[in-house]
Amino acid sequence: MERPGAGGVDSNECENVSRKEEMSEEFEADTMNSLADMPFATIDIKDDCGIPDVPQRNLEKNKENERISKEQIKKRKKKRKDYQPNYFLSIPITNKEITRGIKILQNAIIEQDEQLTKAMISEGSFHLTLLVMQLLNEGEVHNGIDALWELKPFVEEILQGKDLTLPFEGVDTFGNQVGFVKLVEGDHVRLLLQIAEAAKRTFQEKGILAGESRSFKPHLTFMKLSKVPWLRKKGVKKIDPEFYEKFISHRFGEEVVHRIDLCSMLKKKQSNGYYHCESSIVIGKKPIGILDLLNEALRRERMRLKSKVKQIKELLLKPETQAKIRRELLEGRSLNSSDQGSDVDFSTALA
Repeated sequence: MERPGAGGVDSNECENVSRKEEMSEEFEADTMNSLADMPFATIDIKDDCGIPDVPQRNLEKNKENERISKEQIKKRKKKRKDYQPNYFLSIPITNKEITRGIKILQNAIIEQDEQLTKAMISEGSFHLTLLVMQLLNEGEVHNGIDALWELKPFVEEILQGKDLTLPFEGVDTFGNQVGFVKLVEGDHVRLLLQIAEAAKRTFQEKGILAGESRSFKPHLTFMKLSKVPWLRKKGVKKIDPEFYEKFISHRFGEEVVHRIDLCSMLKKKQSNGYYHCESSIVIGKKPIGILDLLNEALRRERMRLKSKVKQIKELLLKPETQAKIRRELLEGRSLNSSDQGSDVDFSTALA
């Protein structure tokens, strides 16, 4: 199953290319295992960990600070190393003109080299990646869903009631390893960058590991050599530019953005080939459909349940509630240890 490009806010499909064998010189710098490419790599470790700039008078205290700082640095490096995105924010490509054009492009490449068939992205999976993130359990997934819904008003504020239209024209590659359809430059790119940055900020403020260190370059992937690593053994290490030269200036069409999805990279895809979608937000002027109403109903139900859980937690934290629980537990133990033949007033114990 093809995985989406690690585009997100810091999208770059090259970073997902398989490194099972030695990479060529042109692609060596893009290894996704490099610490420099890990999220938050630009953070000044010294400042963040609080290493003192001024010598300490107390030598022992200075050594202790140094030891603590080294431990913090190790933990931070491990956190970066363990960061493997498994979810992403997706803008699905639904315009049939665009998908038809990409299929024609893919078929033209396959006609020149049939080995590249399995390197092609399936039609139902075409998308733009806004942000990649790591969600390790159901609790974190729910947290991600909440972050997505918190993102909605920011998107609406950025667009100010206008549609976001994305025109696609021409073809390019990342390191001759990932082929993509280019997004035409224009004001829409600025708006898309603002949305991507708002998404990164919103998810990170929820405590979610999200984004990457590279600059965000929106693109529409149509093929990846990493999908077929055995091609390297057959000498196919690059996408030959001649394969797509006829499409260098081809205009594929425009996508009006109506939806942003929170998708899984690893869960089973939908029957139409699109990724497993945890939740969606509707943007723009598109009329609300049944799916949108269902998503909104589910969101409201989740918010209602979260509110009740919060109320229960607050109630349990009250001193009087805790005192009553302790009292009833003690009374329960006393009743259990009493003579079973004696008369016990359980209504008093349960009051």
